[in-house]
Amino acid sequence: MAKKPETASRIADNKKAAYNYFFEEKFEAGMVLQGWEVKALREGKVQLTDGYVVIKNGELYVIGCQINPLRTASTHVSPDAVRTKKLLLHKDEIRRLVGKVEQKGYTLVPLNLHWKDGKVKCEIALAKGKAEHDKRDTIKDREGKREVERAMKSRSR
Repeated sequence: MAKKPETASRIADNKKAAYNYFFEEKFEAGMVLQGWEVKALREGKVQLTDGYVVIKNGELYVIGCQINPLRTASTHVSPDAVRTKKLLLHKDEIRRLVGKVEQKGYTLVPLNLHWKDGKVKCEIALAKGKAEHDKRDTIKDREGKREVERAMKSRSR
């Protein structure tokens, strides 16, 4: 029997993360969600920019990921847009992350939410904060790339 091709589509990105942090390692974690949250994600009602990951009792939780409920949410459910959501990773990966996060300057940052085989996955990164001069360099590089693209675009016409 042939295996189905993997389907992955983006739900939301944390664009601030690349500006504020250097990424050391990336991980893909499952998320524990309620039914109304999944429906809201299908509609794209999520904001990830203020989110961060914490470790409590050997488990990972994402805090600050805002999922806005749909107006048609069920009447018997009281949706909480900024509810703390549990992330699912293997124990050995969590243990390794705990060791790294305890080192000075490391943190866990959610990068994006995406669908993978009908399930919501959260890509998280072990990251180190950027200094102000590093952020300026990032802006300078981005503007330089834009200038090159504009020059190439106008040249090709």
